[in-house]
Amino acid sequence: MKRRKYALAAVAAAAALVLAGCASDGGDGGSGDGGEKPSFEAGSTMAKLQEAGKITVGTKFDQALFGLMGPSGTPEGFDVEVAKIIAEHLGLDPEEDIEWKETVSANREPFIENGTVDIVVATYTINDERKEVVSFAGPYYMAGQSILTLADDDSIKSEEDLVGKKVCSVTGSTPADNLEAIGAEPVLTDAYSKCLDPLRSGQVVAVSTDNVILAGLAAQNEGEFKVVGKPFTEEPYGIGLAKDDTDFRNWINDVLEESYEDGSYKEAWDATAGTVLPFVEPPAPDRYEN
Repeated sequence: MKRRKYALAAVAAAAALVLAGCASDGGDGGSGDGGEKPSFEAGSTMAKLQEAGKITVGTKFDQALFGLMGPSGTPEGFDVEVAKIIAEHLGLDPEEDIEWKETVSANREPFIENGTVDIVVATYTINDERKEVVSFAGPYYMAGQSILTLADDDSIKSEEDLVGKKVCSVTGSTPADNLEAIGAEPVLTDAYSKCLDPLRSGQVVAVSTDNVILAGLAAQNEGEFKVVGKPFTEEPYGIGLAKDDTDFRNWINDVLEESYEDGSYKEAWDATAGTVLPFVEPPAPDRYEN
């Protein structure tokens, strides 16, 4: 994929550093290997984060494959690895310089708006309503809403079989809105993992959200549940950030495209969600104007 090139800016910056010993504009690339840190325009979000030596990332702690709290006390998954790629390109240590903040579906926009987090990488579907209050880099993955049932339930094969029935999803999520739109009766909680007991007890007939999330739940509870039917929506996952921070959004998009080209994106996928789900080529980031 084609991305904006900063080659001339990088050469100029390097020359300025060598000959004059001063800072310069632009630049991309990480320094997680201990190399020279990238240089950014003074006052930019990138420069401020680098100067602070830390980035605060909102992600989910309960979603296997994408964001799940690990035994080491830090979250693990594909979203986590994407955030680490961004941190590394800021010149930060992806293992030491990220503060992880648990971010559920209902508080993603508030956390960005009030500065609790710098970015949100949390199976976060880009849509026009959310773009009224936050900006998005990406998308970096295209998911689709699907259905999780008990392993021995053959009565539900598609979204049409959910009409008029109780289906568990999460407050503030796109899938919950989609369920209401198709005529299902949403039963809402604050985390998808909390939908499993109602499904086990028969309080709901299914859980519905993005296919990648359901695959993680099924993998965690092998033999209990199954994902049925084909995805019935398209859910482009983006990286949430402060509204109208265009330079930061464009820079993250450049980082994403570089990760596609240099293989670090696929490496992150293969080590996490790729252990269960097949690899699909990532979508081109949207260069929308704020």
